[in-house]
Amino acid sequence: MNELVTRIANILYEKKAQNIVALNVKDLTVITDAMLIATGRSTIQVRTLADEVEEKMTEMGMDPIRKEGHQEGRWIVLDYGEVLVHIFHMEERDFYRLDKLWEMGQNRIPLPFDAAEADE
Repeated sequence: MNELVTRIANILYEKKAQNIVALNVKDLTVITDAMLIATGRSTIQVRTLADEVEEKMTEMGMDPIRKEGHQEGRWIVLDYGEVLVHIFHMEERDFYRLDKLWEMGQNRIPLPFDAAEADE
C-alpha cells in the first residue's frame, strides 16, 4: 500500500499539486486502505493532476476501478482499490475538510517530499 501511495503522491508532487496528504485508513473503513488527498489551484489544474495520475498509473499497468468528478473539475476521485485519490479545488478542500475527517492521530503516511516542504 505505502509503495502505491508514494508512487501516486510523487506524480502529484511533480505536477505541482499542493498540500498533499496521505492517510492510512485501513482500520477506519472497509472501502480502502489509504487516502491520498491533494489540491489544485484551478479546475484546469485539478483535471490535469487527475489526468497525469491516471496516465502514469496506466503506463504502470494500473487503471482506476472507477473515477468521478472529472467533468466538473472541483473534486475528482480516482479509485485504485487499496488507495483512493482525492484531488480537490481549493474551495472544495476547505469546505469538505476530508483530511481532517479521516486523520486520527498517527495515521498519516510519511511522503518523501514532506521534509523538503517543511524546509521551505
